[in-house]
Amino acid sequence: MRPAKAVEEFLANYNEEVVTHVMKLREVLFADLPGIKEQLDVPAKMIAYSYGQKYAEMICTIIPSKKGLKLGFYKGIDLPDPDKLLEGTGKISRYIEIRSNEQINSPALKKIIENALGAYKKRTG
Repeated sequence: MRPAKAVEEFLANYNEEVVTHVMKLREVLFADLPGIKEQLDVPAKMIAYSYGQKYAEMICTIIPSKKGLKLGFYKGIDLPDPDKLLEGTGKISRYIEIRSNEQINSPALKKIIENALGAYKKRTG
């Protein structure tokens, strides 16, 4: 079950554009990641999407901020990224800065999500 009310309350502190993008991005994630679980982490200011409680079962995170929105990928450093969408310099994770509805619905973003799901399946085999 999606904690929609809790997510709405969490997003109340962000501007309308960020909220709109988060809601559209959630729709894409639920559509492209069958059976995914949504976990709100208020202290970390993010919404995690995983198939269990372990880090290895995490696919991605939505990270809203006052300045915008990022979609972070666990083990993003290992994901194929032919369209060069992934940013960041960390040892494990990478993120995509979300700037528009068109980007949320783009084939390139859907491909990264598909690659992240494939990587999860390999990790948990």
